[in-house]
Amino acid sequence: MEGINWSDLFSAMDKFLLAIVHKNVLLVYVVLAAIFFSETGLVFMAFLPGDSLLFVAGAVSAQQAGLSVWVLIIVVTLAAILGNTVNYYIGSWLGHKVYDGSIGWIDKTALDRTHDFYEKWGGLTLILARFTPVVRSFAPLVAGAGSMEIHKFQFYNVIGASLWVLSLVGSGYLFGNVPFVKDNLGIILIIGIAAVVVPLVLGAAWRLWRGWTMPTARAVAAGKDGDARR
Repeated sequence: MEGINWSDLFSAMDKFLLAIVHKNVLLVYVVLAAIFFSETGLVFMAFLPGDSLLFVAGAVSAQQAGLSVWVLIIVVTLAAILGNTVNYYIGSWLGHKVYDGSIGWIDKTALDRTHDFYEKWGGLTLILARFTPVVRSFAPLVAGAGSMEIHKFQFYNVIGASLWVLSLVGSGYLFGNVPFVKDNLGIILIIGIAAVVVPLVLGAAWRLWRGWTMPTARAVAAGKDGDARR
């Protein structure tokens, strides 16, 4: 779409949304629906902005008369519910392959973290995960792979999506015209991005470190075992 800088989605969300608003207000709903469907429905899209984008979208709707906050909330909520539902069925289809490491696009660190959530919170994970970057994208996949009953899943799915979108978009809308918030959306953006990127970077670093150290550790262990047998 000409005139829209897509890199602003990660560096200047308010500028990104305003550029779309000025082009076509209806397009904002379509773009946001696509983003939140992808972020919640496809685990390899977990890098997309979530919490911070919801807040900024609410703030922008408070400043732009043509952008309805209620239509925004409804559209994004439905997209988030649908995204989780698709992710659930992907997990159900993959089954135990989700856990055996044979699927390269599944982040093992994020998967283990989500599994720990389920161990502690059960079905409530689907609500709590909505407010936890990365885990949010993996929770429905794990629920599907674990054969959670679909009606139970949808109960938590709908409640979680509704609370998540309403609280963050609503907060952005309420504080969108407060001078401090208007003047510091950039800082809010940085915090939101850091919440997503840092866990991904740490997870990748951990996997690389284990990849480098495990073969050495195994070789040393094998050497010691060989010496002990002599």
